[in-house]
Amino acid sequence: MEHRTQQELPSTDVFQNGDIQWKQFNVDTSTSSSSSPPKPLLIFTPIVTGAYPVILFCHGFCILNSFYSKLLGHIVSHGFIVVAPQLFCNGMPMFGPSEVKFVGKVVDWLAEGLQPLLMENVEAQLENVVLAGHSKGGKTAFAVALGYAKTKLQFSALIGIDPVAGISKCKVCRSLPHILTGVPRSFNLDIPVVVIGTGLGPEKVNCCSPPCAPNGVNHKEFFNECKPPCAHFVAKEYGHMDMLDDEINGIIGNILSKCVCKNGMGPRELMRRTVGGLIVAFLRANLNAQWKDFDAILADPSLAPAKLEDPVVYVPACMR
Repeated sequence: MEHRTQQELPSTDVFQNGDIQWKQFNVDTSTSSSSSPPKPLLIFTPIVTGAYPVILFCHGFCILNSFYSKLLGHIVSHGFIVVAPQLFCNGMPMFGPSEVKFVGKVVDWLAEGLQPLLMENVEAQLENVVLAGHSKGGKTAFAVALGYAKTKLQFSALIGIDPVAGISKCKVCRSLPHILTGVPRSFNLDIPVVVIGTGLGPEKVNCCSPPCAPNGVNHKEFFNECKPPCAHFVAKEYGHMDMLDDEINGIIGNILSKCVCKNGMGPRELMRRTVGGLIVAFLRANLNAQWKDFDAILADPSLAPAKLEDPVVYVPACMR
């Protein structure tokens, strides 16, 4: 058997921070300005001249958008703008479809409100926005992509980070709107989708708490209902909250991330780099037709800092 040289082995830079300098800033709502966003925003933007795709990121249940600063910073450093709305205030969660409607309003605000906030040499590519979200925010991103919120802008890709639709398959235990059907390939989506799951999300941290990402309403079912082109990655040894920052403030966030959800034994940094790198590779492939990084990961999943199960990918040949 012929051995490949080191130069021939697959490689990628997506799991390391990129070379693009960036900054982050907050944008508050204000009744005195018609250009104010419908919800407070945390914006991550390059400060290097260029035109960049825009990712709208939805946080998880009872989680502050700032808890994802390191993960989102990793993504931005590879050449993206990220807008992360805060969908609830003062630690109070939203229930029902209100979250979906507010995300739709933020999408519409992007069309006119984002560009004036960026540096003069930085252009937001708003022709097609990427939707992304974690946990309940992942389900919210799917709902918006499926048309539960009417928006002025179109979407080019969808990213679900350990998406969750409720605490069990029971219909009354699932959050509104009910988007999961239980039918394979039933999502009416015509954009590329990547679902990144966790191996420990379906496990209980103790006998008193339900799992944070229960079977039947977690990443497996979301991917099962996606049509090609779609991809599924699972970080086997990490949990539902392990892509958050190491240090997070607030009682609710700490309870959720340290007491309710089962966490992996490894450093969160490895999980953040894995999730961030998978997202960058996925978007390079599907937005720019640059498949090198994505193909390298498929050929050798051990390139990821966190251990991955064998990926499942359905991509029509005409896209390659």
